[in-house]
Amino acid sequence: MEQHELKHTLHNLKDYIRWGASEFNRQQLVFGHGFVNALDEVAYLVLHALALPHDWPTLYFDAVLTEAEREQVLNLLMKRIYTRKPAAYLTHEAWFCGLAFYVDERVLVPRSPIAEMIDNHFEPWINAGRVTRILDCCTGSGCIAIACQYAFPEARVVASDVSKDALDVARINCSKHGLEDYLLLYQSDLFESIPAQKFDLIVSNPPYVDAADMVALSEEFKAEPELGLAAGKDGLDIVERMLLQVVDYLEDDGLLVVEVGNSQAAMIQRHPELALSWIDFEHGGGGVFCVTGQDLKQYLNLNP
Repeated sequence: MEQHELKHTLHNLKDYIRWGASEFNRQQLVFGHGFVNALDEVAYLVLHALALPHDWPTLYFDAVLTEAEREQVLNLLMKRIYTRKPAAYLTHEAWFCGLAFYVDERVLVPRSPIAEMIDNHFEPWINAGRVTRILDCCTGSGCIAIACQYAFPEARVVASDVSKDALDVARINCSKHGLEDYLLLYQSDLFESIPAQKFDLIVSNPPYVDAADMVALSEEFKAEPELGLAAGKDGLDIVERMLLQVVDYLEDDGLLVVEVGNSQAAMIQRHPELALSWIDFEHGGGGVFCVTGQDLKQYLNLNP
C-alpha cells in the first residue's frame, strides 16, 4: 500500500503502532539499539514524530492524528525501514541510565549493561564512598562518563577516546547535562595522551567485535562506526593493549571494569589465571568483567 493510501487508512496512534510493528517484522528489521522488539521501537518512533514523551499515557493512543501528523509519522517509520539505520540515529536520541543523550553516526548507540553497575555505584565490587577519581576509556558519546558523574557527584570524572568525531558528540552531551566545564575530555589512544595520574575506577566499553562477527553484522549495526566495533580476529586487540597500560593509571585497590561482549570466551581462554570477576546482570546483558589493580599488577608481574 502506498504512503498516501496509508494516511487515509490509519487514523490514531494505535493504528500506526500496530501497522508499523507488523511492517517492521515483515521487513525483518533487526533490533538491539535500545529496543528488543518491533512494537516497542515503533511506539517510540511514533511518539517522537508527534513530539510526545516516550512515556506518554496509553489512554491517549486512541487520539486521531491530523493529516500533517500522519505524514510525519509515516515519514519516520519509512525512513527506519528503507535506511535500516538504528532508531537513535533517526531521532538523535538515546537513553542510558535513565538519562537522555544526543547520538549520531559518529558514535555507537548507548546500550551497555554497565548501566546497571553504575546504578548500583559499582557495589559490591568497590566501596563507592572512597571513589574520588573515575576514567571512562573509549567514551564514545560520553554516556558512561556522564552517568558516572551523576552517580558520583563528588568524584572527578575524566573521559577519553581516540576519535575526535566521538569526542565532539561527547562535548554535546556534556553541554546537554551541564558538565562542559567540569568533566574532562581527552583525545587519546587508550592512555597515551592522558596526564599521569591514578584512578579509583576505570570503566571501558572498547571495540570488541571479532572478525567473524563483523562480517555477519546486520545493516543496523553496520551503520555504526567501524572504529567503535572492530577489534581483530578474536575481538581483543584493544583490550590486550589496555591491560598492559592500565596498571600505571589504576590504584592498587582500584577497579577496572571492561565490556568484551561475545569475546568473553576468548578473554577467558587467553587469561585463565587472571582473577577476573564476570558480572551477572539482573536486567540482561553480559560479557563484562572487573578486576582490581592489585590482582592485575600481580598477574602482569608473573606474565611479563
